[in-house]
Amino acid sequence: MEEFKKRVVIKVGTNVMTNKNNRIVGPILKNLVRQIAYLYERDIITILVSSGSAIAGKEVLGDCSAIDPTTRRQIFSSVGQPRLMRHYYSMFHDFGINCAQVLATKRDFAPGEYRDNMINCYEALLNEGIVPIANEDDAVSLTMSMFSDNDELASLVAELVDADMLIMLTDTDGLYTGHPDDDESELLHHVEGDENVEKYVQASEKGEGEGRGGMGSKLKIAKSTANKNIPTYIANGKEDNIIIDILEGKEVGTKFV
Repeated sequence: MEEFKKRVVIKVGTNVMTNKNNRIVGPILKNLVRQIAYLYERDIITILVSSGSAIAGKEVLGDCSAIDPTTRRQIFSSVGQPRLMRHYYSMFHDFGINCAQVLATKRDFAPGEYRDNMINCYEALLNEGIVPIANEDDAVSLTMSMFSDNDELASLVAELVDADMLIMLTDTDGLYTGHPDDDESELLHHVEGDENVEKYVQASEKGEGEGRGGMGSKLKIAKSTANKNIPTYIANGKEDNIIIDILEGKEVGTKFV
C-alpha cells in the first residue's frame, strides 16, 4: 500500500448504506469507518462524500405534509443531516478520529472567493488530521446550484483537494458488459482513456429508468475524473474490505484511468 499517494476521496451512495426498507444499516457504516481508520493509521488522508441525509430524515419524520418535491427534499435532508453525522461522529470517535461536516452547493466550486474558501476549509481540516464528510447542502441548493448527484460532488472535491484517487462505492461490483445477474455478463476491471463502454450501461440496466446517481452518471463522472489524471474506481461498498483491497492493488471493481 505504501506505493500509493496520500489523498483518497471515497463516495458512498444511499444504496450502499440502506436496506430494502430504506433504513440505514449501521454495520455497513461502521465497516466503512473501520476501513477509513485503517488508512488513517497509515497516513493516507481520506475525504468521505456521503449520501443518506434524506433517508435519515425520513427515519426521523416518517413523512411530512409538504407536497412540493424540492421542499420535501429540503425538510428530510435538513432533519437527517444531524442524525447522519451523529452516526459518523460516534463511529469515528470509537477509533479516536475526529470528523467534520462540510456542506456545499455547486456555486462553491466556481472559480473565485467561494472556491478559495472551500480549499482553505478542506486544507485546514486535513492539516489537523480531521476527516471531512462532504454532502450537498440540500437546504439551500436550488436548480442552478444543485449537483447532478453526489458523484459529481465527489469528483469536484477530488479535483479541489488534488486527490490521487476517487473511489465511488455503489451496490454492484462495478461496470458489467450486461446485467450483473446474467451469466454471460463480465465485470470490466479496467477502462482506459476514451474507451466506448457507454453501450454497456443500457444493457446492464435493461431499460430501467436511471435515477439520480445511477450507473450512467457514475460512468460519466468516472471517465471525466480519470481524464483529470485522478484514477477512479466504481466498486461494491457492501464488500467488507473493498477500500483496502483497492489500495492494495487487488483486482476488484472497475478502474478508470
